[in-house]
Amino acid sequence: MAWALLILAGALEIVWALALKQADGLTKLWPSLIGISVAMLSLVLLGLALKDLPVGTAYAIWVGIGAFGVAVFGTVVLGEHMSLAKMVFLGLIGVGVAGLRMIES
Repeated sequence: MAWALLILAGALEIVWALALKQADGLTKLWPSLIGISVAMLSLVLLGLALKDLPVGTAYAIWVGIGAFGVAVFGTVVLGEHMSLAKMVFLGLIGVGVAGLRMIES
């Protein structure tokens, strides 16, 4: 259950980061409220997952899921630039997240 909570918390990190992008420096009400609310929920889920998971591993996975997801979404949906180097380093984040999950089973 802790792993499911952690993965959901990481997915929500993607949502809140993208909402804050749309909030334009917290000047737009609804994206700001969504971003802040989802960020709080993501932190609560991370906290619940930390009851059963090591903090270093859980935090690294949470951040990794968020960073990877936001970068991919930004490229695919928002049209942000994706270089070969960026793809390689995002792949390394993915490998790191998967590796941490495997060694903490």
